[in-house]
Amino acid sequence: MIPFLDLKSQYQQIKSEVDAAVLGVLDSGAYVMGPQVEAFERRFAAWCGAPHCLAVNSGTSALHLALLAAGVGPGDEVVTVSMTFVATAAAIRYCGARPVFVDVDPVTWTMDPAHIAKAITPRTKAILPVHLHGLMADMDPIMEIARRHSLVVIEDAAQAHGAEYKGRRAGTIGDLGCFSFYPGKNLGAYGEGGAVTTARPDLAHKIALLRDWGQEQKYHHVLAGYNYRMDAIQGAILNVKMDHIDAWTRARRAIAGMYDKLLAPLGRPAPPEDRRHVYHVYAVRLAQRDAMLQAFRDEGVGAGVHYPVPVHLQEAYRDPDFPAGSLPRTERLAAEFLSLPVYPELQPEQLLGVARLLKKLTLAAAE
Repeated sequence: MIPFLDLKSQYQQIKSEVDAAVLGVLDSGAYVMGPQVEAFERRFAAWCGAPHCLAVNSGTSALHLALLAAGVGPGDEVVTVSMTFVATAAAIRYCGARPVFVDVDPVTWTMDPAHIAKAITPRTKAILPVHLHGLMADMDPIMEIARRHSLVVIEDAAQAHGAEYKGRRAGTIGDLGCFSFYPGKNLGAYGEGGAVTTARPDLAHKIALLRDWGQEQKYHHVLAGYNYRMDAIQGAILNVKMDHIDAWTRARRAIAGMYDKLLAPLGRPAPPEDRRHVYHVYAVRLAQRDAMLQAFRDEGVGAGVHYPVPVHLQEAYRDPDFPAGSLPRTERLAAEFLSLPVYPELQPEQLLGVARLLKKLTLAAAE
């Protein structure tokens, strides 16, 4: 058996550190926000290279608050992509706004800047690129378009902890960056968690209010806010994991490099040289993806699909302006992506087993 993800193995390696941190929170009596969360905010902000980090209770909450802080509201439009987890579009809907989808680049599989300008209308308020699988979108032209049209840019960096674009880390190029610390992420809590990064003190202040019931001080509410606070146990766990994230990222990149060599005939696009991929997901494209996925499961090898149904084709998010066929690259990728195991605890013999199986299945399918 080769699991797609092995969180138990990671926990065993840092068990003593995590257990001590959690027990420290239990002994402290400070269970919501508090010193552990504040310490994590400072560490994560410094690690990203952002002046401000606001911890929240999920990546979805981070997106929601970033959009609200940017002034997105009912009747507005936000340009984004459909090749993403549904939370990206859900957060836009939470604001009463409408997601306007553009297709993705054929090499990076992230937002194609060439499609953005034609999607902008007088109702457009923001652009929300998604850094898919751990690779950042092409941010320079996205920022140029946004500034030309006086739009806010919000980076969905839920899969891109530590990813870089021309030497700058995810979450520091747009006006706001949104992260998820869901357990399976490159930096994962032991429950839900998220954060917003920004260089703008006005946006940081507004998000700090919005995540805590809109309070300037206790029981004095200046905004209609939300209960989106991070709990202290998650902050303590994330503080422990900050000591390991760089080593884990190096391991992910090394595993991806081995896959690249072993699976070269599959022709997976190489990341652009100006970007540092952190491989939250290692996806390949296969013409007979569903059959391959079943074959992997039959052999006891973990694999996944990120994502099998694009957001614009989900029943809950259908829009007459985006019928089937309207985003051809996105739809083709959704039908062809297969995600292979890629995590720091993956052993060399497991990696070789995955690669051998995929090559065997690919050769069999070609016959």
